[in-house]
Amino acid sequence: MEIEITEDTFGTHPGGPDQEPRVVQRYTMTNPANGFSAQVINYGATLTSLKAHNRNGILDDVVLGFDSIEGYLENTTPYFRGTIGRTAGRIAKGHFTLDGTDYQLSINNGENHLHGGFIGFDKKMWEPSISGGRVVFSYHSTDGAEGYPGDLFTQVTFQLTTFNQLIIEYQAIVSKPCPVGYTNHTYFNLAGHQNGDKKLAGHFITINADDITPVNPVDLIITGEIAPVEGTRFDLRGNPDLHALLQQYPEGYDINYCLNMGDQQVYNARMEDSESGRVMLLTTDQPGMQLFTANGFPEEGAPPIVGKDGANYFKHGAFCFEAQNYPDAVNHAHFPTAILRPGNIHQHRTIYAFATMQK
Repeated sequence: MEIEITEDTFGTHPGGPDQEPRVVQRYTMTNPANGFSAQVINYGATLTSLKAHNRNGILDDVVLGFDSIEGYLENTTPYFRGTIGRTAGRIAKGHFTLDGTDYQLSINNGENHLHGGFIGFDKKMWEPSISGGRVVFSYHSTDGAEGYPGDLFTQVTFQLTTFNQLIIEYQAIVSKPCPVGYTNHTYFNLAGHQNGDKKLAGHFITINADDITPVNPVDLIITGEIAPVEGTRFDLRGNPDLHALLQQYPEGYDINYCLNMGDQQVYNARMEDSESGRVMLLTTDQPGMQLFTANGFPEEGAPPIVGKDGANYFKHGAFCFEAQNYPDAVNHAHFPTAILRPGNIHQHRTIYAFATMQK
């Protein structure tokens, strides 16, 4: 049975310095055999909902977000959006040198450049279409946008499968050499988005990575090292209790893992919720994955972020699995290259697969 795709509207984007007011389109992909579904909008090429089964067959939305476009426009700091680009993560001082030319990017995070700048791809209106059972979003970033060289043409494709998978694929070409590296910044809570005040209670995590790229704790800029996780709080290879770790380390996690790649890896990362029985597996062709535990959400006692259906979201109420290249790779020659050149195609594929486990 084929996946069904329907289209409706999600409000109106008011426009901005380089954008006209536009209706926001929403696409719902559903497996009619079991109800597994996902919703995406063309503002930011954003995943706004994903309904997965618990062990009793009950569907629940495991993606944090908002009921209308206004929520996404108002809550800009936590990056409640889908597609991050042109580059994910921080670039130190917003500066890099490429082929002998110095480039200065916009500075939007302290003294650094973060997630594509002030108006990154997560804040753009994309051109939507439906093709071959997939929802495709396209965007043209012009030469000089946020300081990046060259025109860049991007397509992001969302596909739901009958195997309870959400596949996200990225393709890009450029007119000049340019750093390119996307990710998806969806906030998940496998107990359901309405549990965004429970600090990921019941969540157990596995990341198949022997190393991380450490950061300066002050500004979270990559140091350039590749350091082993063995014997540190970053060793998540043994399915530890993430809630317990967050209680022990209240600063949370915001770190890039150097994924173990190869045919022997059934998955790169895994999260399970012991209460609902939901399991999410991530597989990717990218060398890294940022684990982020919603550290910037409000502390308990402060006014919460109010999400879908009036749910309250607090610090450590969700997690992100952000498949990506290593942050600041453009400034570290020993990291996997971030440079895309004319005539080449950037391709990136990440799969989020959902299953259930019994008690």
